[in-house]
Amino acid sequence: MSGRVLILGASGRFGRNAAEAFWNHGWTVKIFDRERDDLNELAKDADVIVNAWNPPYPDWAAQVPRLTAQVIEAAKVNDATVIIPGNVYVYGHDNGVVWSNETPHLATNPLGRIRIEMEAAYRDAGVKTIILRAGDYIDSEASGNWFDKVITKKVQKGTFSAPGPMNVPHAWSWLPDVARAAVQLADRRHEIGHFEEVLFPGYTLSLAELKDLVERATGQKQKTSRVPWWAFRLASPFWPMGKHLIEMSYLWRIPHQLDGEKFAQLLPKFRPTDPLTAIATALHTDVDPNQSVPRSLDHLPAE
Repeated sequence: MSGRVLILGASGRFGRNAAEAFWNHGWTVKIFDRERDDLNELAKDADVIVNAWNPPYPDWAAQVPRLTAQVIEAAKVNDATVIIPGNVYVYGHDNGVVWSNETPHLATNPLGRIRIEMEAAYRDAGVKTIILRAGDYIDSEASGNWFDKVITKKVQKGTFSAPGPMNVPHAWSWLPDVARAAVQLADRRHEIGHFEEVLFPGYTLSLAELKDLVERATGQKQKTSRVPWWAFRLASPFWPMGKHLIEMSYLWRIPHQLDGEKFAQLLPKFRPTDPLTAIATALHTDVDPNQSVPRSLDHLPAE
């Protein structure tokens, strides 16, 4: 199945990957341009709207509700299905280790609450919505995420930057896989619920496991350098982004993973990219095709 998809935020990491994935699967892809396009006009023949708009953290409180209202209005023009790249912010600090469709959204911090309220607005508006929730992105090119902007920024010089304890399981996702899943869910939009939350299982990797994969992908041993959170705190009164990075830093300290049961039910034939290939691609390195890829790296020592 294919159709017509309108991509909002196509210059961002998710929007760029989604546009490519839909195009590769035979969809007619329209890219929204804020400078010249009218959203409702462009949405008149859209079967699916991908809302990949993602303002900087300091602008979320002011912009996310307004953008959400605009997308809801546009979706109603042609009864389009909205696909939203969801994150794990909604769960909060103390909500177990395995997060599933039954896990309550208990976040109390500002960014978490904004995401909870944004998702609730779609549900309450009666717009057909698919929330595709994933862990931290690993992208095929540098796009300003934690993986490329901080953790692996200095790996060519032999330094792996750790934003948290090395032994804490953390949810990750290969962004081209997430975009590919978005297309497959769009193809099945008439078969699934009116408001569907789908958790993308991705990879559950501690920083130690991630470092091991980076070393294998680069063929270079890495020393570990700690992200200086103390410097973020000192700068936060003068650096609004720093305040929000500190706000979300708990995700590096609490173990968490995403349950993929519903994902497997909806897309049973989906085949994810193995983590070594994903990381090597992100780092633009070549991996020996005969090198085995472990299913688990639990043998690594705890910090």
